[in-house]
Amino acid sequence: MNRIYAILTASVLSFTAATAQVGQPYIHDPSTIAECDGKYYTFGTGGGGLISEDGWTWKGGAERPGGGAAPDVLKIGDRYLVIYGATGGGLGGGHNGRILTMWNKTLDPKSPDFKFTEAIEVAASDGLEDNDAIDPGLLLDPVTGRLWVSYGTYFGTIRLIELDPKTGERVKGNEALDIAIDCEASDLIYRDGWYYLLGTHGTCCDGVNSTYNIVVGRSRQVTGPYLDNVGRDMFHGGGKMVIAAGDRVAGPGHFGRTIIDEGVEVMSCHYEADFDQGGRSVLGIRPLLWRNGWPVAGDRFKEGTYEIESERRGYALELAVDFVRIPQQREAFWRIDPNKPVVPIADQKLEDVIDTWPAGEISARIGDYMFRPHQRWTITAVPEAGGYLGGPYYKITIAGTDRALAATEAVEVTTVPAFTGADEQLWRIEQLIDGTFRIMPKAIPGKEGINQHLVLYSAGDSTPTLAEYDFNSDNSKWNFRNH
Repeated sequence: MNRIYAILTASVLSFTAATAQVGQPYIHDPSTIAECDGKYYTFGTGGGGLISEDGWTWKGGAERPGGGAAPDVLKIGDRYLVIYGATGGGLGGGHNGRILTMWNKTLDPKSPDFKFTEAIEVAASDGLEDNDAIDPGLLLDPVTGRLWVSYGTYFGTIRLIELDPKTGERVKGNEALDIAIDCEASDLIYRDGWYYLLGTHGTCCDGVNSTYNIVVGRSRQVTGPYLDNVGRDMFHGGGKMVIAAGDRVAGPGHFGRTIIDEGVEVMSCHYEADFDQGGRSVLGIRPLLWRNGWPVAGDRFKEGTYEIESERRGYALELAVDFVRIPQQREAFWRIDPNKPVVPIADQKLEDVIDTWPAGEISARIGDYMFRPHQRWTITAVPEAGGYLGGPYYKITIAGTDRALAATEAVEVTTVPAFTGADEQLWRIEQLIDGTFRIMPKAIPGKEGINQHLVLYSAGDSTPTLAEYDFNSDNSKWNFRNH
């Protein structure tokens, strides 16, 4: 978070649905998102943080003593370990930083169990050495069970230390290792035999003029070396781009990874400036994709009119109605006069066919895509319906109509004549790590609670249904095509 402090004597820390969360998602240097008793939490510079009931709408209220900057949080067993930088980063004019850890049984400040332990120092810098002890990121190695912290800024190196996962203290005799330069706000993650070092590159704390972006290198060993996609060592300035400015938000920094389900991951960060929120620093949550073994930010789903295409066969979701042919004057290809003017054929219009459709419920099926009105779906966010981690709920209607896709009590899928806002007509749309999507009804009629497992599913080439999500089956996966 702090390169700009080495450049400026003073600085100012400083939503569209397509880029950032809603509510009051104002934060700088957010920690990795943590879940506690059904709510989501993230902590930021200054001591406070954000809370969300559903992962989409955020407000202030998270509490973290100690002030300082750039915290991270990790659940270990039945406790939460919080780590943060107490000073450094040019705060107060120097780089004599301290990194502290503390524990809590809960993140809910209203809980009777909410009480942080006394903070313990695990790393420090004296302001003269080639390191600035700030911006820590935690990794509990799923293979070895060892707990690691990366930290540092542009004022020197990114360093790696080991903590005791039972106490949060520095492992006795552990010596810090230098693993990267030319970045800050680092984080470590592990996947499929690789350790990944995410670093924030560029300048911060300058609003819409901030150049923050997030880069990555990987290693077979947690101690490095961390190389990028063309073999450059992050200790020599390497790094492959994960996310940069776009969609009217600038300066993404402070990476965090959250695994929602198998094949469903999101990354959190802050945007230094959201142009549509007056240039404020806001929380961002994006799909996290994996391409050729590298993490990359996906794009938040955007409203529009699409073909909904099954990954299973490439056929389109459609109404189960009679196919209406498009009138066309045809002539034998060997008799065509090449000098005769070409007259384009107009698309079939909704008014040409809607009177042939039944008035009540119409089943859904899957078939060859033919640019027909019964195959084109308009997908629109429903802000009042809330959301999930990273997105709002959507309604899915036949373009030009109010006919809505809906789940049934029999755990099937149908369309109803008009969208009413019922939970079974609301859909969760999440991009998977391979770039495809899963589509989930918010609720199933007759079943209590929010649906967490059943998705739109291609049971056969022509048969859509609802079934258990399975990332390893293309039956669970869909694409959106704008033809």
